[in-house]
Amino acid sequence: MKHRHSSIRPLAARPFLALALFAALTGCGRSITSTPGEAPNLEEWVAEVKARPAPPLDPLPVMQQFETFEYSAQSLRDPFSTAFAAGSSASGPRPEANRRKQVLENFPLDSLDMVGTLGKGGSLIALVMVPEKVTYRVRPGDYMGQADGRVTGVFEDRIELVELVPDGAGGWLERPATVSLDDE
Repeated sequence: MKHRHSSIRPLAARPFLALALFAALTGCGRSITSTPGEAPNLEEWVAEVKARPAPPLDPLPVMQQFETFEYSAQSLRDPFSTAFAAGSSASGPRPEANRRKQVLENFPLDSLDMVGTLGKGGSLIALVMVPEKVTYRVRPGDYMGQADGRVTGVFEDRIELVELVPDGAGGWLERPATVSLDDE
């Protein structure tokens, strides 16, 4: 198939292009703020703006006076001292101070995932995955979580443990917790 190139079309479009270019250039020559025959003078306008008086400033706000307060409760009991609670909970549960921390105690309990079990019956071992995707074996008596959580039982669908949490009066409370098997 042959293509014919016509040289008539480009020649006929040239006057229209020249007329459009001329109209665009003549429209750019006038400024919106200038009157016909007068060019805008930037230096005069800047001098006029600088010569205008500055607007008045708002008055400064009145500062409020505050009453001073003198603390005079030095003779009262210190609310942050644990001396008053030391005798009340000495017989309750306490974290073992000399116990060596286990690996799973570095992670919050809610970041640990039970992913399965090994064994049968009463000798089940739980498989727990940490956020770094490393799996550890957990047996009853092991510790996990950041609240001294001691594992009390391993079941096919969950791990039961008891955590020690502060009671706010210098003692400790036992709190049951569970890590369930993820069914994904």
